[in-house]
Amino acid sequence: MSKLEVDKIDPQSGTDLELGTSGDTITIPAGVTFDSSAATNTLPATVVTTDGTQTLTNKSIAATQLTGTITPSDGTVTNAKVNGSAAIDYSKLNLTGNIALADLSATGTKDATTFLRGDNTFATVSSDYVNLTSATVSGSPSSVSIDGFFTSDYDIYVLKIYNFRQSSQTTPFYRFNVSGTPNSTASNYYTITGNWYGQSGTSNQTNDKYWGNEDKVRLFNWDISNNGNEVSAWESIIYNPLTAGDHNLVETRGVVNAQNLNTLSVFHAATQFRTGVAISGITVYAGASSNISELRYSLYGLKK
Repeated sequence: MSKLEVDKIDPQSGTDLELGTSGDTITIPAGVTFDSSAATNTLPATVVTTDGTQTLTNKSIAATQLTGTITPSDGTVTNAKVNGSAAIDYSKLNLTGNIALADLSATGTKDATTFLRGDNTFATVSSDYVNLTSATVSGSPSSVSIDGFFTSDYDIYVLKIYNFRQSSQTTPFYRFNVSGTPNSTASNYYTITGNWYGQSGTSNQTNDKYWGNEDKVRLFNWDISNNGNEVSAWESIIYNPLTAGDHNLVETRGVVNAQNLNTLSVFHAATQFRTGVAISGITVYAGASSNISELRYSLYGLKK
């Protein structure tokens, strides 16, 4: 093998210089530095192929030179490699797991006592109108007591009575409870009530008052229907039931199916309970010699 020692090789003419002939191999032995850092190197297309695995060390490739699909190995893309300002469309994300509550961008306290509003804010659930108790009554009792739910948390209460039906056509009524016991002193109850009713071929209005002469709250002056398809409903607003020394006020309005398909009535009543002591609850009674066949009720408290 011949050896040629020179310091520089230039083309004899022009600017092109060729080493070897097609099929030849030019070997650069170990330990030799091939420094082309100041030159422009044109590499063949086969340097990076479309299949197999290639390793590029300490090389930068312009993004414009990358085409096709790049699939990183599982677990190799870190948060630091994702552009924080990138807008990634949700349709491109195949989300199958759960997003941690702390990772949501919404403002406000994120815990079990709050909910996410449409304006991306966590807010506390309003407790201004709170259901204190609800029940469906069965067993045909003659009365139902709703007691022990009045507290200093609320000033106003709303008692809703619906799906009310009795075993016979009589007039139901209320009594107010004092320390858990229904009060039956006639001189404590002062009620006025207006009834608007319609019957076959006629309609009319009646106004009544029961001024300290009945031991109960008479809401209307009709015997309600005991027909299984006809129920009555009303609601009572109880103002400041725990305020002792006042004449407690209760307002009631509702609709009555009366006289088995013969009469439909709406009523509006107001009652003053003149005892000067706190009301602890309300007892609902079926009319004389009757029982409650069906009754559902709900009691709500309104925040101060």
